[in-house]
Amino acid sequence: MDDIEIETLTEPDLRDPALIEGLPGVGHVGKLAAEHLLEEFDSELVARVFADEFPPQVAVDDEGVAELACAEFHAVDTGERDLLVLTGDHQAQSHSGHYHITDAFLDVAATYDVDDVYALGGVPTGELVDEPDVLGAVSHADGVDALEDAGVEFREGEPAGGIVGVSGLLLGLGGRRGFSAACLMGETSGYLVDPSSAQAVLEVLESVVDFEVDYDSLEERAEEMKEVAEKIQEMQSQQQGMPTDDDLRYIG
Repeated sequence: MDDIEIETLTEPDLRDPALIEGLPGVGHVGKLAAEHLLEEFDSELVARVFADEFPPQVAVDDEGVAELACAEFHAVDTGERDLLVLTGDHQAQSHSGHYHITDAFLDVAATYDVDDVYALGGVPTGELVDEPDVLGAVSHADGVDALEDAGVEFREGEPAGGIVGVSGLLLGLGGRRGFSAACLMGETSGYLVDPSSAQAVLEVLESVVDFEVDYDSLEERAEEMKEVAEKIQEMQSQQQGMPTDDDLRYIG
């Protein structure tokens, strides 16, 4: 296969679509948020992106059928504005691979006349967070006010070390290509899957993109994770080797 191959499955007519990226990262915040959108709304798989920068493996379904590692674009009908949701199980394995794959993602977005890009992810705090705030970064300064009105915080020097991976490059490369891009990052411990942070990010996205979504399933998962977190807190005084701040750098 070529270094990167884009397989187009269908070409829906989308209404002013916004690209929503939710690939694996800290706390799986972005991935949880993107998958929740796919679960709650009618969606259609429109394209797959295959790349030799993804891990050399296949996923195997319940019937034993294998599929090569890839990223997927789904068209989502929210009843209002359409979404083009990008998700998958992997990111690139090299610095150059991140650039090439992100460019391919933006190529797909351009074919559907996307103007607005929202990368979703988590920003690590190193400790458990009961009510996560959502931090933001934008490709252009004129995008700050609308996000601040929606409750997004822009903190000097955060996230420390910047934004790594596809989420960061969607801002950097997307901005250079004329997209209006933003990254929404929910606070998260960095060492647990975090449905609460995913919900906080989605609530902001609801406001800025203008749609409504139900959170019952995310809230159930958040309660389950809360129980796990409480057990961890009980054991912390006896355990050694919990993740340090150096282990929790943002990758999303």
